[in-house]
Amino acid sequence: MKIAVLGVGAIGSCIGADLTRAGYDILLIDQWPDHVEAMKRDGLNISIADAEFNVPVRAAHLCELPVINEQFDIVLLTCKSYDSCWMAELIKPHFKPRGVLVSIQNSMNNEWLIPIIGYQKNIGCVVELSAELFEPGRIKRNTDSNKTWFALGELHGHKTARLTTITEVLSNAGRVDITTNIWGAKWTKLIANSMMQAVSGLLGLPDYEATSMPGVFDICIQTGREATAVGIASGYEIEAIYGLSPDEFTGSTDEMLKKNLKTLTSHIGKKSLNSVLQDHLKGRYSEVDFLNGLIVKKGKETGVQTPVNLELVRLTNMIRNKEITPSIDNINLVRNAAANKKQSGT
Repeated sequence: MKIAVLGVGAIGSCIGADLTRAGYDILLIDQWPDHVEAMKRDGLNISIADAEFNVPVRAAHLCELPVINEQFDIVLLTCKSYDSCWMAELIKPHFKPRGVLVSIQNSMNNEWLIPIIGYQKNIGCVVELSAELFEPGRIKRNTDSNKTWFALGELHGHKTARLTTITEVLSNAGRVDITTNIWGAKWTKLIANSMMQAVSGLLGLPDYEATSMPGVFDICIQTGREATAVGIASGYEIEAIYGLSPDEFTGSTDEMLKKNLKTLTSHIGKKSLNSVLQDHLKGRYSEVDFLNGLIVKKGKETGVQTPVNLELVRLTNMIRNKEITPSIDNINLVRNAAANKKQSGT
C-alpha cells in the first residue's frame, strides 16, 4: 500500500513521521523547498514535551511528482484550505484506480473537492492535533499520539471496509473514531475553530491565554452561537468530537459551545500557537477566510446574520494588509464592533 502526505506542514509532518515509523511506504510532498530539502537531508526532527526524536523520511518537491510517477492507494491531504483545489488537481493523475483522498483539514474542504476528484474518492476527517513549524525539518508537537484524535467518515454516512483500512493506518498517529455524520463533525470542529483561531491570531496569544483574558471567552461564545445557527440552518447536525461521548456533548447551545472550547484548549496545551497565529508570525495568508469567512458566506446563503464572524474576518485581513499587527489591544475593536452591531440590530 502506497500513501502520500500532500501539503506537509506541521500536521502533515507529524502524521508522516508517525506512519513512517510504523513501517508504511510514505511519500511526503510539499511546496516549501527548504522544508523538503531538510527532510531529504536530515529527516524530520520532532520535539514533544522534553523529548526529541528524528525520523528519516522520503520527501519530494511538488515539481518532482511527474518524474517520480508513483500512484497512491491513500492520499492524506494536510495542506491549508486555500491550497486544496489546486493540490487535488495536481495529485489527481496519481491515484490508483481505487485510490482515495482523506481531507485531514479544518473547514469543509470535501465540499469543494467533490467537483475535482469526485464523490467516490473523497473521505472526510476531523483532526485534533496541535503542532508548530517555523524552521525547515523541525516540528514542535504539542499533542502526542495519546491525545491526538481523528474522526473518519464517508460523505454518504455509511461505514465501509476502506474506512477500517484507513483507521488502521491513522491509528499509528492517534486515536481514530469512525462517524456516520462526518459533515456534522466537520462543522462542529469549524465552530471551535471559528471561536479560537482568529481571536488568538488577533491578540497574538496562545489559545489558552487568549480565552483566559477578561471578556474574550464571551466573544468566542458569541462567535460560536453564530456558527451554530448557520450550521443548523445549513442542515448540519452537531456531532460529539474530540472522542467525547454524545452525553458529554449535550445541553443548551452555550453549554455545548463552552464544552467545545474548553476541551480543545485543555487538550492542546497552554503555550501552543494555533495555525492562524503561526501564519501571522510568518507573514503568510491565514485560513480565516475559510473558517469565519465560510460561516459568513453560508450565513448569507441561509439568511443568518454573522456580525462577529464578519468583524473577525475584516480585522484578520487588516493584519494581512499590514494595517494592524497582532496585539491584545485588538480585542477592543472586535468587542466594540460586535456591541454596536448588536445595539443596531444588524
